[in-house]
Amino acid sequence: MRKRAVILNLAVCFAAAAVCFAAPNPMIGKWKLNESKSKLSADGPKNHTVTYSSAGDSVKVTVDGTDKAGKATHNEWTGKFDGKDYPVTGDAMSDARAYKMIDANTLEITVKKGKKVTGNGRIVASPDGKTRTVTLNGTNAEGKKFNSTAVYDKK
Repeated sequence: MRKRAVILNLAVCFAAAAVCFAAPNPMIGKWKLNESKSKLSADGPKNHTVTYSSAGDSVKVTVDGTDKAGKATHNEWTGKFDGKDYPVTGDAMSDARAYKMIDANTLEITVKKGKKVTGNGRIVASPDGKTRTVTLNGTNAEGKKFNSTAVYDKK
């Protein structure tokens, strides 16, 4: 009986560990900008929706918004959260981004244009997975420094 109880306990522990390691990424999903909770730079773009989706063993990030003049924007990035540069398409302010996983709910982001860092920041998903906050600092295309904090609600 004792041997059976030990084996059963080990099986339960392994099953629990497997569930923990297979936990979904809290960033995956569609996020909508909550302007009332955000502090956006007047000289920067507004990313109205950001969608994170699985793309094989990578993540695809699709961003739709408006530039500082109110013109519609759309850009895409596909890569891994490994801190390496991956190309961006459709973004006039950057041609590469690197995302690095800090913990289960936190990413660091580095934005580059022509190998020069133009922005960096953090993306933090709330513990309940219902909101995420993006803090970004950098220099825009005109050379002006910007700081912005954007809060998104999961849709």
